[in-house]
Amino acid sequence: MARTAQAGAHDRILDAASALFYAHGIGAVGTAQVVEAAGCGKNLLYTHFPSKGDLVAAYLHRFRATREASLEAALAGAGDDPARQLVALVREVADRVAGPSYRGCALRNFLAEAPDVGDAADSVARAYLAAGRDRIATLVARLDVPDPDGLSDRIGLVVEGLYASGPDPRRAELGDAAVALVRDLVKAG
Repeated sequence: MARTAQAGAHDRILDAASALFYAHGIGAVGTAQVVEAAGCGKNLLYTHFPSKGDLVAAYLHRFRATREASLEAALAGAGDDPARQLVALVREVADRVAGPSYRGCALRNFLAEAPDVGDAADSVARAYLAAGRDRIATLVARLDVPDPDGLSDRIGLVVEGLYASGPDPRRAELGDAAVALVRDLVKAG
């Protein structure tokens, strides 16, 4: 029986690839593994994703959309106060990193694994990091602080430190410390 572009195949393939990429790293996963995990043929895979690069870009797009929705929900839950929103943003990242299934930020992992590739996946990852910096800068700009750029940089550094703390067995405690630090930074201006 010939395989066709079945309804749901796109998501099934992307789900399988996402699980493999996140668990093992993009470079360690070949299309044959994705085909096996998705239960499809190579032709169907390439119908939906003409290259591994296209599949990686779709994986990163999906990851970015999920992360941004979670961050936006955290900001919305903090009301309109930018100080509370900054603390909520850091709390969201801390909670994510402390989770039992956390294996790093997929976008940061991709950039560490394949720096300066310059393809669509690279653009997705770099745009996500830039949007994160912009989100912090926009919130800090709404505060009455003498050095908004410096405060944005410090909060951004705390966020990056949280992402890097994933392998640490004390990451939950470090997350609490990061939230307290950002609360103090915002108060001090």
